[in-house]
Amino acid sequence: MVKINLGVFSLEGKLALVTGGGTGIGLGISRAFVQAGARVVITGRRESVLQEASKELGEQSLYQVHDITDRGSIPKLVEEIENNIGAIDILVNNAGIHHKAWAQETTDEDFERIIQTNLISVFSLTRECVRYMIERKQGAIIMISSMAGLFGIDRVSAYGTSKSALTGLVNSLVTEYSEYNVRVNAIAPGWIESNMFLNAISKDEARKQQITNRIAMDHFGKTEDIGNAAVFLASAAAKYITGVVLPVDGGAAINF
Repeated sequence: MVKINLGVFSLEGKLALVTGGGTGIGLGISRAFVQAGARVVITGRRESVLQEASKELGEQSLYQVHDITDRGSIPKLVEEIENNIGAIDILVNNAGIHHKAWAQETTDEDFERIIQTNLISVFSLTRECVRYMIERKQGAIIMISSMAGLFGIDRVSAYGTSKSALTGLVNSLVTEYSEYNVRVNAIAPGWIESNMFLNAISKDEARKQQITNRIAMDHFGKTEDIGNAAVFLASAAAKYITGVVLPVDGGAAINF
């Protein structure tokens, strides 16, 4: 993959850990990081997917098979990367799961599963990475939130709650980590093109119309749009930015 000379936006010499980096938005972020000069470690549960993604990303990428919900294994994952690959400069908490159901049809178990994956595991991994970042007095943490964390969307009560909680987590961590020059920000993606998303809306014309009416711009986003935003927040260009939740949504969060 060809690197791009980005000046102050360059990630040359940086190492990024991207959870769920083998597909979708995670892969888009990983691709943008590699193009900006970073080395990238991608994680996920499916080795075949990670192998294919790492092959596409090229020699600047490595992968680790890891289930983010196995919180007991998180310290070992971080330690192995730090000791055997390099210092983690950037953490992107992208891995997460979705649950679409009306609130009245969402069980306690459903709700707990979403919170465990999308919030508690994110906190656990962030805490372990920051142990090392504090010692070096530098680091960038990026949470991948959602529009569902900015405004109400029906049938995603558990998911929306987990993403709203990420904003609270960002705010709290900023108050503790800023003195160590560890920045914590979030990106809230809008409707981003993927095979799964496009297939889903093709079967529900009413939902598709509702979504397109909400977006101020005339098209869906692409994974590279999220990747470019992540490069900015991880780079020296954003060295005085922390505590931000950045919507990348074509204006959907504010459009009427």
